[in-house]
Amino acid sequence: MKTVLIVGASGLIGKHLTQKLLASNYYEKVSVIVRKPLNIIHPKLEQIIMDFDNLDASIIMAEDIFCCLGTTMKQAGSKDAFYKVDFTYPLNFAKAGLANGAKQFLFVSSMGADEKSMVYYSRVKGEIEKALSDLHYPTLLILRPSMLEGERENPRMGEKIGNAVMNFFAPLIPDKYKVIMGEKVAKAMLELAQRNIKNKNIFKSDSLQKF
Repeated sequence: MKTVLIVGASGLIGKHLTQKLLASNYYEKVSVIVRKPLNIIHPKLEQIIMDFDNLDASIIMAEDIFCCLGTTMKQAGSKDAFYKVDFTYPLNFAKAGLANGAKQFLFVSSMGADEKSMVYYSRVKGEIEKALSDLHYPTLLILRPSMLEGERENPRMGEKIGNAVMNFFAPLIPDKYKVIMGEKVAKAMLELAQRNIKNKNIFKSDSLQKF
């Protein structure tokens, strides 16, 4: 039986992932790093309240680490704030976990991630993928979902409009660009973590749709 730690457990993918991990027999302990407590009580669940800007690296300890952190430019309010959530925090958690013996790091990135992109969002996603790769985890699994669908605590209007348009034209859109449910991505993360995959692997949205 293994231990797992989740960062970003309150988000669209993270909340589904947390429930699936608690229901799974694969992990005996599920720790979540959160800013405020989740409304969940479970014998396997450990909630660790932490200020992400003052990370206690000694607490980031589990065999597998799942990172579902992510925001938008609008929600973040500035490029610096966006960079902190989508680059600095994930990298800090990954470094701390590796130093404490973590074997797998599973990270939700985004379709179009490219460190040379002219689009700031995609460039930061590409930069964090590169930074995580440079840590040389025994297993690094990067998921690149397309536009996500599902109930968020803080709805994203642009995402809702985009989802409606893409769902309308779904028969004409290639699988790798189709809207994907947040729960589907969470399911893929859990199943991929159990496959004993080694080294760095990237999973694009069309492959995630098959889980």
